[in-house]
Amino acid sequence: MADSAYIAWFADIGLDDREQVGGKGASLGELRRAGIAVPPGYVVRTPAFEHFLASLERESPVRARVGALAAEDLEAITACSKALRRRIEETQLPGELRAELDTAYAQLLQERPGQPVAVRSSATCEDALEASFAGLQDTYLWVKSAAQMAERVRSCWSSLYSVESISYRLKRRFPEERVAMAVVVQHMVDARTAGVMFTRSPTTGDRSVVTIEGAWGLGSAVVGGEVTPDRWVLGKITGEISVREISDKAMQHTPADEGGVRPMAVGEERRREPCLNDEELQQLRSLARQIERHYGRAQDIEWAVDRESGAILLLQSRPETVWSAREAAPIARGETDPMMHVLSIFGNRQCR
Repeated sequence: MADSAYIAWFADIGLDDREQVGGKGASLGELRRAGIAVPPGYVVRTPAFEHFLASLERESPVRARVGALAAEDLEAITACSKALRRRIEETQLPGELRAELDTAYAQLLQERPGQPVAVRSSATCEDALEASFAGLQDTYLWVKSAAQMAERVRSCWSSLYSVESISYRLKRRFPEERVAMAVVVQHMVDARTAGVMFTRSPTTGDRSVVTIEGAWGLGSAVVGGEVTPDRWVLGKITGEISVREISDKAMQHTPADEGGVRPMAVGEERRREPCLNDEELQQLRSLARQIERHYGRAQDIEWAVDRESGAILLLQSRPETVWSAREAAPIARGETDPMMHVLSIFGNRQCR
């Protein structure tokens, strides 16, 4: 692919590039490097965001306005969010940036004309070990034209200034100058089945198992909590399936004719049918082990099974944070003054 000031293709990026392609973009490039099948795509790099933001900043502040907010002032945060999001979504892209976006989009669709794409936020602070921003920015599915793609890129940038995202950064005192947004654009998977898997138990923290959750249709229904997924627990090494929980999957997300997705009822005959067979479960377990080995730590992974080919494609892999954070937490608060430690021991003895 041709070099570009604002575009990076998955084949050319990895985890070391997250400052310019964000957590999601870096992960997709890294997965591809590791030999894992991911839908083809590219990243609109953070210099594109910075260039666009600079044009806004020439008129009035953006980052300084957010940085001046108080974390507890929800009314001010909401007003600021509304104003900034409107400015971003209503401002046209600079001509040279729009031209590069259109060129990359045409290249991506060269082999599959008309193929819908997913446009996904990839913040530079997303999935950072110290603060996970996962889920605070937007994703748009089944985007069907260059014009829609460019609009959704701006929408992803805008989501960096949602009430939730601003509040999250303020509460954690995350510097605004360190926050930027890359955007992933990749082939959409017409998923027969999709879901998530965890390379350690999300409920117990057990490292010896892989937990897989899935449902019919696109994975947005599972990630968004709109359907109770089927759930399996497999031995990571042995592959033994110790838990099978098949839910009543009454609805699924399917592509909408005009773009985007829509909910659709699942036929009665499929509602209680497992959305994965045992062979697919073992393929997912094998992928989970491969990905965990590559990253060297537990992962939360999004996957999809292509409706036509039956191939399993990976959509995202991020570090598991819940149990890792618990394990990293100190058991007790250390005393800065050694004498306070001595006095506390003496006091405890006196109270016995």
